[in-house]
Amino acid sequence: MIDAGRLTPAHAAEVVGPRRRTVHVVLPGDIDDPAAPSGGNTYDRRVCAGLGERGWLVHEHQVPGAWPHPDPAALAALARLLAATPDDAVVLVDGLIASAVPDLLAPHATRLRLVLLVHMPLDHEAEGRALATARAVVTTSEWTRRRLLARHWLPADRVRVATPGVTPAPPAAPGSAAGHRLLCVAAVTRHKGHDVLVDALCVLAEMPWTLVCAGTLAREPELVHRLRDRLAGAGLSERVRLAGPLTGPALDAAYAAADLLVLPSRGETYGMVVTEALARGVPVLATEVGGLPEALGRAPDGDLPGLLVPPDDPAALAGALSWWWGDDELRARLRRAALARRDTLTDWPVTTARLAAVLEEVAG
Repeated sequence: MIDAGRLTPAHAAEVVGPRRRTVHVVLPGDIDDPAAPSGGNTYDRRVCAGLGERGWLVHEHQVPGAWPHPDPAALAALARLLAATPDDAVVLVDGLIASAVPDLLAPHATRLRLVLLVHMPLDHEAEGRALATARAVVTTSEWTRRRLLARHWLPADRVRVATPGVTPAPPAAPGSAAGHRLLCVAAVTRHKGHDVLVDALCVLAEMPWTLVCAGTLAREPELVHRLRDRLAGAGLSERVRLAGPLTGPALDAAYAAADLLVLPSRGETYGMVVTEALARGVPVLATEVGGLPEALGRAPDGDLPGLLVPPDDPAALAGALSWWWGDDELRARLRRAALARRDTLTDWPVTTARLAAVLEEVAG
């Protein structure tokens, strides 16, 4: 069922003030599912809370369904929700939902003040028609903004960026001398490149590395089975822990124990786990795709706080790992750069302020 009028906890008490903005936020139904954490869900949850802290009255509407591939029941529920939303309301719609339903949004484009929040561009015609219904579009990376403007006809000033924040965290303890403790934080899927990582590590079996993979194992169980077989055949099962999703203190502990975050994605719009690692001073080895270079950024002196390699290339990934393990000065330099980059990261109130500024404009 749609949670058609839920207020975030920050709004349980009445806010006193001369002017109070209201926003209706349309969210995927799995936003709070602990078994399937995602960067998009974390972003949505943090900005909903942040808008409340800024004085907005936030009505959350969670729509069940396998978005962006909804079934008829999900479409019908969303249609009812949109029809019931008051005229002239500001409505922030998660892009996973909006991109699938341009024909549902179009009849309300003049009646409602629609804002689309795009985490991941889908590059299809329906997405373009959905974006055309919005008075403003907010993307979570500059890379995504550029891609939307290149793929769809949109006025440039209508598409804004509010990159994810990061929760301040104490620096991790100094890494191990050899840097052998690897961490990958991502759902175990082909898109995230776990097969590429396992192939690279099989080439490096003589090195005494360990790997923790923190992410759901439920999305592509056949891939998980193949990875387990590959590791068992190479005699590496005891050195790779497929931990499933980790959150809260368990995830904090995984970051604290890591020498290097490895994210071998075939595509990524930003990569919040990159900034989560950097917030602790942990260097990153990632692929040079999408918004990952943007998330990695640079230290104030211009140094990269990690290494970037081509996607879908086990040899390149193995070469970067060999370099990391074989060069003491490289490890020291990347650790210094990660700590310096940590001081340049912005937190979630900045993200919320950027999104709130767009909502204010749309609200008029």
